[in-house]
Amino acid sequence: MAGTPRHDAEMAKIANRKLANSSDPVERLRLQCLSRGSSGIKGLGRVFKIMDDDGSRSLDFREFKKGLRDYAIDLEQDELLDVFHEFDRDSSGTIDFDEFLVKLRPPMSKARKSLIQRAFRKLDRTGDGQITVEDLYGVYDASHHPKYVSGEWTEDQVFLKFLENFDTPGDPDGVVTYDEFMNYYAGVSASIDNDIYFDIMMRKAWKL
Repeated sequence: MAGTPRHDAEMAKIANRKLANSSDPVERLRLQCLSRGSSGIKGLGRVFKIMDDDGSRSLDFREFKKGLRDYAIDLEQDELLDVFHEFDRDSSGTIDFDEFLVKLRPPMSKARKSLIQRAFRKLDRTGDGQITVEDLYGVYDASHHPKYVSGEWTEDQVFLKFLENFDTPGDPDGVVTYDEFMNYYAGVSASIDNDIYFDIMMRKAWKL
């Protein structure tokens, strides 16, 4: 794994510094998410998921505004409208929140995206587009985890805890989708300016 408390602390510092000088509403929203660490954008996704009672995966402005308020995003009414209209390109009065979260990710180079895709494919041993406990056997070594060594946790419990790092915050289901994995590493990437360091970190973490 790669998102450490040090990365999160550095990310929060950078995001808050940029936020003080940013006037673009979309960028301000992105920076407020990043100020919460690697899971910031995923956390916003969870809020929207909870609100999606009908399973449409879309939000009107009222739902969008409530979701951001529930997540303690600090934007003025006119900024909220600007962000909503930025993503409601067809003027339908709704936005697709999966597409919204993808566009909210910090920009990443093709090389970084490729490394994240390779790591996901390596973990997704069954090739079904999601990572579960079953995928981790033979890929992730639980034997050195302190709670496994002490006998407090089983191997499966270590695996589930590992998956929570990438899963939706507060709503872990033991299944990590490609989007959840990418959203997580988009957050990690935002804390690392140097492409070479990001490359080395990913290759070392996942033995790519």
